[in-house]
Amino acid sequence: MKKLHLFEGFGVELEYMIVDRISLDVRPATDKLMHDKCGAYRDEWENGAISWSNELALHVFELKTNGPAPALNGLAAFFHENIMEANALLAARGAQLMPGAMHPWMDPHTELRLWPHEHNLIYEMYNRIFDCRGHGWANLQSTHLNLPFGSDREFGRLHAAVRLVLPLLPALAASSPVMDGRITGWADNRLRAYQNNQKRIPSIAGKVIPEPVFTEKEYRHRILARNYADIAPFDPDCVLQDEWLNSRGAIARFQRGAIEIRVLDVQECPMADIALLKVIVQAIRELVDERHVRYTTQKQWQTGPLYTIFQEGVRQGSRQIIDDPGFLALFGIHKNKNSSLQVWEAIIERTSGLDEAEAAYLQLFLEKGNLSARIRRALDRDPGRPELAAVYGRLAGCLADNVPFS
Repeated sequence: MKKLHLFEGFGVELEYMIVDRISLDVRPATDKLMHDKCGAYRDEWENGAISWSNELALHVFELKTNGPAPALNGLAAFFHENIMEANALLAARGAQLMPGAMHPWMDPHTELRLWPHEHNLIYEMYNRIFDCRGHGWANLQSTHLNLPFGSDREFGRLHAAVRLVLPLLPALAASSPVMDGRITGWADNRLRAYQNNQKRIPSIAGKVIPEPVFTEKEYRHRILARNYADIAPFDPDCVLQDEWLNSRGAIARFQRGAIEIRVLDVQECPMADIALLKVIVQAIRELVDERHVRYTTQKQWQTGPLYTIFQEGVRQGSRQIIDDPGFLALFGIHKNKNSSLQVWEAIIERTSGLDEAEAAYLQLFLEKGNLSARIRRALDRDPGRPELAAVYGRLAGCLADNVPFS
């Protein structure tokens, strides 16, 4: 495979829930969907520009680019075509896809079903070590963005930039205000649960924000080697000792020459996801290009201060206030205090290549907040099941039609 350099390719992964068309309860049917599509219980199927695949939970279905795409333009249409195809197959089984980073009333302790087919040994091992009957394993859907690097130097610059953008991502992409049938007060309950799903071995997720390491050798020594050593007593056959064991918010995938960003909640439709990804790429590119601060300055940021900002974004979402002038300066903002919404507004204004629908969606974000805020606003303070079902039914319609939730 040809080695790609910075911003020469984009790998995008979108995860959705399979739910009953009437009740919206989760339906553990990804294996049936894959069988209906390709005639076998496959864990992956290439469907042109987009691949279909499973996840750990049997009700979670993933669509991803079939290899790195040369540009983000046009991807939303490819994803939507596959969503329509999957929904047509699921309709025959009384099911459909639903967006959002968490199911609003799923009980993960009783409703989790693990993928039982190809490569299920990995999932069984995770379950044996961590007990996956919890929201941080069984009830979460995310968007992943893979960005390539073609050398150790490029890895260092990309990793430095990604680390600095991660704290801002919950404010932009949170879509999980409801858990266990109630509004919790947190904007991003998926990330709230995700941070604790492997607390039995804390080094695997670390502080979500990766450590300040900027070479492959140092990364393997400080992060991966410790991950493998800490899990070895629980995994003597080395089933999980691979790069993907690392569960930080962005992980280095040296085998594919990319950094994978994992902290994004999935949005209501692929158009929305791609719009947000374009803005995120703009923010990362500006840092790589040293538009506002030098690379040497970027490398000096430690994990602790970044994690503090990140955690506040998980709690507050687009209402987050950032009062660290040094952090704001990374993005060309020279004030003592700004909301994360204003930081993203400045980055959005500098983002090129947006189509009309994407620009309108980003304006909706600036006016009404992220999807989490819009879902919360559509619900009463203490919503019952019928009201939750009405709002999440609308979200399923947004996904089917590739339109915003407003």
